[in-house]
Amino acid sequence: MTKITPVVLCGGNGTRLWPRSRPEKPKPFLPLIGDLTLFEATLERCAGESSFTRPLIVTGDAHVPHVLKQGGTGQGVGVIVEPMARNTAAAIALAAARLPADAIMLVCPSDHYIADVAAFQQAANAAAQLAAQDWLVAFGIAPTMPETGYGYLKRGEPIEGGYTIDRFVEKPDLERAKAFLADGGYSWNGGIFAFRAGFFLEELSRHRPEIAAAAIRSVELGKEEGNLFHPDSDTFAQIESESVDYAVMEETARAAMVPASMGWSDIGNWQSLRDARKADQAGNRASGVVELVDCNNVLVDSDGPRVSVIGMEDVAIVVDGNEILVTSMSAAQKVGKLQSIKS
Repeated sequence: MTKITPVVLCGGNGTRLWPRSRPEKPKPFLPLIGDLTLFEATLERCAGESSFTRPLIVTGDAHVPHVLKQGGTGQGVGVIVEPMARNTAAAIALAAARLPADAIMLVCPSDHYIADVAAFQQAANAAAQLAAQDWLVAFGIAPTMPETGYGYLKRGEPIEGGYTIDRFVEKPDLERAKAFLADGGYSWNGGIFAFRAGFFLEELSRHRPEIAAAAIRSVELGKEEGNLFHPDSDTFAQIESESVDYAVMEETARAAMVPASMGWSDIGNWQSLRDARKADQAGNRASGVVELVDCNNVLVDSDGPRVSVIGMEDVAIVVDGNEILVTSMSAAQKVGKLQSIKS
């Protein structure tokens, strides 16, 4: 069996989960579901000597203390410290340049939730087999609702272990999302990928040569500090920010997907966190000292004060220290726009 190197991307501030998620400790490093943080859970499901090598973490300087504390040097994690944020194409290129050309990379965001770990690992092994044949592989998440907040993959021709990708689809409006769900040939693009490191760099060099050259050069000029690796900042700063989807996946002729039904959520806002947590009979989820009367599909998350809610439906109430958030679930995507987050 082909061994897999987990490449875990730790970036962003998770502002849509304010006030629980803050720049100094964003959502990957919080125990939002269960006892493990999302980052710890990511490492745990990518562990096991029979299938996985030691993980490689790509993160910014501000997150290094959390990565080292929660990743644990005892697990032998390697950490690439990005000099500045340049989106996922550059972050993945740094990891690829640090790995042997034949290494199979499994690129995982650090802040997603996956309920069915066995299904995830099965999909990872299938993706690794395709990646070893020089396919650039995305996980096609089985859609469970007409979601408008995700991009979609349209399934193409069957290949051994998966399918080609016919096309990438931007986030749709509700009517198109309903049509995708009814069609049955569309999957959510969950941002989980598998590549052979050398082939990824070849394709990046073909389609975005400036990004590839600068990332490779920044690694060549970089410096090691224990289990930390610091790419050359001046070289890396020349890179233009672009996602791996735009830079490579939508350009390559070797895009493939493996279907994955694994209880996935990106935990992108308070509504998706509510839906990922266990509910009572009325669909409510409560954490902390909470009393609910005649409520339906309400999320209450309090780190201290008692919260009492009567007659509410589809709202989130979050108490974190001196900050309180109240939002309807329909407006949960807008939390990141609050000025209080920036003050």
